[in-house]
Amino acid sequence: MAIYIKTAEQIAKMRVAGAILARLDGILQEAIKPGITTKQLDKIAEKYIREKGAIPSFKGYGGFPGSICTSVNDEIVHGIPGKRILKQGDIISIDMGSFIGGFHADAARTYAVGEISEEAKKLIDITKQSFFKGIEYAKEGCHLNEIGTAIQKYVEENGFSVVREYVGHGIGRNLHEDPSVANYKTPNRGVKLKKGMTLAIEPMVNMGTYKLKVLKDGWTAVTKDGLYAAHYENTVVITDGEPEILTLLP
Repeated sequence: MAIYIKTAEQIAKMRVAGAILARLDGILQEAIKPGITTKQLDKIAEKYIREKGAIPSFKGYGGFPGSICTSVNDEIVHGIPGKRILKQGDIISIDMGSFIGGFHADAARTYAVGEISEEAKKLIDITKQSFFKGIEYAKEGCHLNEIGTAIQKYVEENGFSVVREYVGHGIGRNLHEDPSVANYKTPNRGVKLKKGMTLAIEPMVNMGTYKLKVLKDGWTAVTKDGLYAAHYENTVVITDGEPEILTLLP
């Protein structure tokens, strides 16, 4: 396992990539309304990322056709933007990446489309809060497993389940680097966190079972029981104090 510790200069470059996604979050929030297609959202995101001098990290990554991933309702991750029209009551998870100055940032949010059910609101909220429970342990000297254990505990206490097949990851020059960051308790403690590590921490939470299947397109992962799923992700720097979140506006 090769874990790259970033220099202050490299983290500064990642800050630029992260700020683009933090602002894009606000733009998407405005745009997401009943009647818009996932392809239109993809175009909005790509235009914004490129206007800022960056490249969408996902475009062509492993052959992925979109600039962002658009996962609606029971779609957990890797939904492909297309003709699907969003309607009142839907929820949509958008995973976005930007690459600038030789470094990547990665973030995901789940948005309500118009008015949504109380249960769907709770799912989005618990998913987001589980990330913040996890990063209480994103500190120098803690072990990776403490992050996943905290996420899983919080999610399950609130009656939901954590996806096992997909996990967070290191990030930097490459979109995916070591180490893998599980959102659940693993048998070993995992690596000891050190200042200068950069991680994409991303709980994926299902309303029902954590089990999933991948659709025929080879990308879109959906819940096995057809219930809603949510996703929340930020790029985080381990410091000698509180973690720094690069993909949230200060």
